[in-house]
Amino acid sequence: MAPARLGQRYGSFVATPTLVKGSRSTRSTIALKLLMAVTGLIFIGYVLLHMYGNLKAFSGHDAFNEYAHHLRTFGEPMLPHEGLLWIIRVVLLVSVILHVYAAVMLWRRAQKARTVKYVVKKHTGAIFASRLMRWGGVTLLLFVIWHLLNFTVGKVNVKTGETGDAAGDPFNLLVDSFDTWWLTLIYLVAMAMLGAHLHHGIWSAAQTLGFAGNAQARWFWRKVAFTTALVITVGFALVPVSVLVGIIEK
Repeated sequence: MAPARLGQRYGSFVATPTLVKGSRSTRSTIALKLLMAVTGLIFIGYVLLHMYGNLKAFSGHDAFNEYAHHLRTFGEPMLPHEGLLWIIRVVLLVSVILHVYAAVMLWRRAQKARTVKYVVKKHTGAIFASRLMRWGGVTLLLFVIWHLLNFTVGKVNVKTGETGDAAGDPFNLLVDSFDTWWLTLIYLVAMAMLGAHLHHGIWSAAQTLGFAGNAQARWFWRKVAFTTALVITVGFALVPVSVLVGIIEK
């Protein structure tokens, strides 16, 4: 029997070129997932620190403003004024760009691979989670833009209509903003989306990085994902709700 037929009959190395051809795409997909996981971990570290800073509002006007001022002078004179903030901003901006790029590329590859739309799978949990991650990510990106305009770049005080330095110091701007019910509602919806994004994202990152290789590890990382998402969501929600009900006030 000819070697070619032997290969076809017994499944020898005749099919190897097909596997080699697809290996580059597989490695690239894994690299994109790793990129999403690493940049996601950077975001988690940042939001935890940001949440801690927000909770300083419970310490009162002076303590909150002192914390905000210290962020701008941290590391002086080794770093210039606001040097640490600019380092954080650059790292976050690069991370956002890479995270979005990886997400778009993975979504496009998934769409190309799905040549047939199966009606049975339309409403599965995996599909819902994937869609929630995608649209939740878009929602969070739009919220971050507004959040920066509200508190950092434009410093827009929606209650008084003032902008820039006239909008008030950090504490007063925060209180005036969250004393507006519709702005607090937008913030809480965004935090709920953040929690859902973190819950699914942390679990996916644990799988991508190889931390969830057995049943016990999967159980552990599911708990970590849920607990981290819950702590961050509730932690961020505490300040605006407390302002709205009058616990935190000027």
